Amino acid sequence: MKSTSYDSAAYLKTREDVAAYLEAVFEDGDPALIAHALGVVARAEGMTEVAKETGLTRASLYKALSADGRPEFATVLKVVKALGLKMTVAA
Repeated sequence: MKSTSYDSAAYLKTREDVAAYLEAVFEDGDPALIAHALGVVARAEGMTEVAKETGLTRASLYKALSADGRPEFATVLKVVKALGLKMTVAA
């Protein structure tokens, strides 16, 4: 049996795809998974462009947004803004 690697970023084609993906991840509530998912979205959008928009280096973004990363909340907000997204709270 031959296997291939799976990359979620390849399936995030539209804003609706990104929104649905991030909504599911936020529902889970795992901070490491949220950081990783933001990294996946950033890769789908283009990490170089996201780095430019945030003022951070690509290397620091890859590290912060990995499954083992622990990004500061300010970094998360910068990435969300650079991706053209916004966070909301609902009750």
